[in-house]
Amino acid sequence: MNRPNVETKKAADVSGMFDTVAEKYDFTNDLLSLGIDRLWRIAAVNAVAPQPGQQILDLAAGTGTSSAALAKRGAAVTAADFSEGMLAVGRKRHADNPLLEFVWADATELPFDDNTFDAATISFGLRNVQDVAAALSEMVRVVKPGGRVVVCEFSTPIAPLRAPYNFYSSRLLPCIAGKITGNKAAYEYLNQSIESWPSQELLAVKLQQAGLERVRYRNLSGGIAALHRGFVPAKAAQKAE
Repeated sequence: MNRPNVETKKAADVSGMFDTVAEKYDFTNDLLSLGIDRLWRIAAVNAVAPQPGQQILDLAAGTGTSSAALAKRGAAVTAADFSEGMLAVGRKRHADNPLLEFVWADATELPFDDNTFDAATISFGLRNVQDVAAALSEMVRVVKPGGRVVVCEFSTPIAPLRAPYNFYSSRLLPCIAGKITGNKAAYEYLNQSIESWPSQELLAVKLQQAGLERVRYRNLSGGIAALHRGFVPAKAAQKAE
């Protein structure tokens, strides 16, 4: 298939791309990151800090790898994604986990009521959303006042890492991933989406503009990825009044 346009990021094009790589997506990520993605997942779970009995929204959950990590803490997790192919793999892999529910959802128009979840998180998916501001606003809407929103995403590496990382991600990564998945174009798009993604500071501003307070971020692996966290203010509960 043709790769999605990194400027327009049409939902149908991006979800269709993920459909084609769903079966080997997690294995490919593990290989390409040399297993470091597992450490990033642990950091994201700790930032969400799920508690038994809580309701957590894991947006762009894909095959549910991140959702399962959250559910291990005892929370009930709604794994939402706009790729039916990814969801199908996730439902099959986690069929015996009563704490996981897989739901098709568009991040910019979530099918959930206001103040439904204790927390919402999205890992390595926000940059693939056509309207980032709308997606963040929707996450704020569905999280209860005082709840947290956590974003884990590729970001801007520190200066010494930029040249070698850019060479790897633009030259080597698509070729390796293409041989594994048979879809080099998909990983060329994913690399372009990383290159065009805003810096840590600019993403923090976007979270604040969405209505989150106490927004903070920290780098992971020298800024190759970054973890952002903010809290839904109590005043969000009075929006509709």
